[in-house]
Amino acid sequence: MKLIRRSVLPGFGLTLGFTITYLSLIVLIPLSGLFIVTSRLTWDEFHHILTNELVRQSFALTFRTSLIAACVNVVFGFIVAWVLVRYRFTGRRIIDAMVDLPFALPTAVSGIALAQIYSEKGWLGQFFSFPIRGTEYGVILALIFIGLPFVIRTLQPSLEEIEVELEEVSASLGASRFQTFCFVIFPMIFPAVITGFAMAFARALGEYGSVLFIGGMIPGKTDIISNVILQKLYEENGHITASVIALAMLVASFAILLVINLVQMWANRRLVKVD
Repeated sequence: MKLIRRSVLPGFGLTLGFTITYLSLIVLIPLSGLFIVTSRLTWDEFHHILTNELVRQSFALTFRTSLIAACVNVVFGFIVAWVLVRYRFTGRRIIDAMVDLPFALPTAVSGIALAQIYSEKGWLGQFFSFPIRGTEYGVILALIFIGLPFVIRTLQPSLEEIEVELEEVSASLGASRFQTFCFVIFPMIFPAVITGFAMAFARALGEYGSVLFIGGMIPGKTDIISNVILQKLYEENGHITASVIALAMLVASFAILLVINLVQMWANRRLVKVD
């Protein structure tokens, strides 16, 4: 006689139906509105909007700064996560709690704080030989600030699973610290690195508030794509132009994240085979 395992939640059909309905109302239907609005345009009109000089510059700035910020966060996020996982020291819990501050702070608060500190006469900005506020450096700094926790929180569980004995065995076999990291530690955390990178990159693509204050949204210089979409909405019949730009941003972001997820799947399968 086959026993039926009872679940705490309702049956599969009910929960699946709720899931599909919820995702449709919150995600799929709103996003499909972009396709419906832009479907009235011809390809020439679509192309004309996207090839506008200001729009092209904003796209390039958004993806360039997001990519740089995500790469920086991967490096320093790993270092912070490693210190928090492997070492015990006074104030460790306080530092660990401070990592989550960008999650809790409104982006406007983050932007104002960064703009004040890194202005030409700010506490830190006065020591730089080049301006931070109102430049691309300021945009990158803001994106690093809001994306760093995603990398740290993603890497911490993976680092905690790595046994110290593996490093000791590697050292006993004559491997250097660099070789141990490259051939023992890094392959084990590589899927988590890709996940953290993807989350930080995606978060940076959609950031607006903090960049507004420290970047200044200068056209052709620090004007990210989110601000361009907002500006177009206030123009006459601008909702169509804004929808086209938003749709292009959606497709490009989805394509990039799809590639990142495929790389992550490949890394996970490779790790399973090694184990």
